[in-house]
Amino acid sequence: MNRDFIKCGITGWCIEVLFTSASCFKEKNYKLIGKTSIWMFPIYGMASVIKPISKKLKAYNKPMVERGAVYTAGIFLVEFVSGSLLKKSNNCPWDYSSAKYNIKGVVRLDYAPLWFVMGLIYEKILSKD
Repeated sequence: MNRDFIKCGITGWCIEVLFTSASCFKEKNYKLIGKTSIWMFPIYGMASVIKPISKKLKAYNKPMVERGAVYTAGIFLVEFVSGSLLKKSNNCPWDYSSAKYNIKGVVRLDYAPLWFVMGLIYEKILSKD
């Protein structure tokens, strides 16, 4: 595994734990227990492909909004493919079936703003080398 893959995997894990613990506020559970799955490490690690994409987008002087949109589309694609594969073996750690804007229970379109920001976070951490 390369360093960028590990950086992205750990970053994704940490942000997911923070995100899931913050969702406890809705249930008035102030223990703020966050959770993730071992499957999420390689899924988040795949965000390391953003590095060469980012370099190309920046070389063409693409604005942040366009770069974020590209990352969001890529994240949705990875989420859909990985979620669909994991769902076949009953190992998918997430299920968005009850969400209003879901695609086959593995993608939530209303998470687009979150993935937009996450893509830009990955861009930032991957550009530090």
